[in-house]
Amino acid sequence: MQRSDLELVREAAGGDDAAFHELVDRHAPGLMRAAVSLTPTRSDAEDLVQEALIGAFRGLARFDGRSSVKTWLTSILIRQAAKSWRKSKRSRQMRPIHVAGEGQDQQIDDPGLRVKSGSERADQRLDLMAVLKTLQPEHREVIVMREFQGLSYQEIAQALGVPRGTIDSRIHRARLEMRERLKSYGVDEGTGDAPRKRGG
Repeated sequence: MQRSDLELVREAAGGDDAAFHELVDRHAPGLMRAAVSLTPTRSDAEDLVQEALIGAFRGLARFDGRSSVKTWLTSILIRQAAKSWRKSKRSRQMRPIHVAGEGQDQQIDDPGLRVKSGSERADQRLDLMAVLKTLQPEHREVIVMREFQGLSYQEIAQALGVPRGTIDSRIHRARLEMRERLKSYGVDEGTGDAPRKRGG
């Protein structure tokens, strides 16, 4: 029988390296998808995931099980990303994104942020994650946790250590900001027209 995440954490905390490796294998792909949306390059994303996993390994004994392991790992990833954001205020590069993994388009939970792809997928795909990287850090992190990691509002509140009401407000503002950024690209959200920066 497959061991649960909690069992793996407890066994890893007790010195079972194989349990930690199994935990990494289970959650690294999801963490990588989130990291790609938080960093300017895939190399940076890989570094961020590695740092988060090192942090998780060091914190195994402190995990109390009050949140899911996925929430716990995501919170570590977000904290590591926030450190990077504070270290550098420079504008992050905007680039075409193919969301991690098997070449499939990322499905967004918020219908207002979805754009259909046309037959010429490379031209028609909306560069959502490039737009995401222009958001304020606190907005970016909640969008990533909600839309890309699939965490509930309560799980996000636990991960960030803030009240649930704060998360409701922050996600609302984040979605508004993202829609405004999409408009600046001249994108028709209902047709999936390719992004074009206004005035360019």
